[in-house]
Amino acid sequence: MEELFSELLPHFSSRKFNVGCDETWDVGFGRSARAVREKGAGRVYLDYLLAIHRLVKRHRRTSHFWGDIIIQHPELVPELPRDAVVLEWGYEAGHPFDEHGAAFARSGIPFFVCPGTSSWNSIAGRTSNCLDNVRNATRNGLRHGAVGVLITDWGDNGHTQYLPVSYPGFAAGAALSWCHEANRSDDFIQALDLHAFRDGARVMGTLAHDLGDAHEKAGPAQGNSTILFHLLTQAPDSPPPSGVTVESLGETDELIDSIIGPLESARMDTDDTETTRDEFANAARMMLHACKRGTAMLEGTVVSAEKREQLASEMRTVLGEHRRLWTARNRVGGLQESERVFEERLREYAGAL
Repeated sequence: MEELFSELLPHFSSRKFNVGCDETWDVGFGRSARAVREKGAGRVYLDYLLAIHRLVKRHRRTSHFWGDIIIQHPELVPELPRDAVVLEWGYEAGHPFDEHGAAFARSGIPFFVCPGTSSWNSIAGRTSNCLDNVRNATRNGLRHGAVGVLITDWGDNGHTQYLPVSYPGFAAGAALSWCHEANRSDDFIQALDLHAFRDGARVMGTLAHDLGDAHEKAGPAQGNSTILFHLLTQAPDSPPPSGVTVESLGETDELIDSIIGPLESARMDTDDTETTRDEFANAARMMLHACKRGTAMLEGTVVSAEKREQLASEMRTVLGEHRRLWTARNRVGGLQESERVFEERLREYAGAL
């Protein structure tokens, strides 16, 4: 790590350095197994973190690190260095920002609260969860003296969501971190129309907000995901999520159609107007396809040649648009992984899976 930091850090002007150190599932296995048996997983983790911190200080940077591991060992929290910053992250509406923030505050450790946009593993977002997650984080960050707010936005499992899906989370993060009390009850629809989409018809704010919650009609909530994402990406021999029915998927299909209907009447005034319009249109296609695939699986018609050809035709449109839209905003790196789920569906419909 010392060699890596020496190679990389001179190329960056920021004095803040996020060293990561989250989700360390492998601690206690392989090379660290003996140390964990002797000292315990928390102590092994903290010793390594402190060693990394010393390296960062040599480069005159401030260490930022994710707090999900150390908070599992609250007795060690007081040993954290006061010149590092904990990044307290959690992405569900009910994440314990209050409890964890209080623990860091009692020990005098500077910390950020880090909610998320709830966009990944979702297709079009999880709007209500996102807004409640950001409200929870900022409210309790303020209560316990957090020194910052970091709005996270990830791309797990192929990054099937498009950039504007994250706008509600970005808007909420900006408003609630700047002035929580004034903005805590806002739905941010008007702000999205005015500042993000610049939509004179006031269509896009509501559309983005409501499309991100359409998944709820399909059935019980999925942690850090949506039912529709699951139906789009799951293996063909996997059972549909519990609580999903043909009726609930039909209602979801109708809801998506009603939400996306006004898209063409939007009057956006941005440099990426056409891209944004097409991104929401393709996101809706993915969601509608998930409804149809789930319905076919429940009805047992997904094995019929006629149904497979219908699904394949829809998926070819989704995949073609996804490739075009990916390269409209992003480097080509990552596209191959992102398109893999759509290619798997096409092979499935061709009978190759």
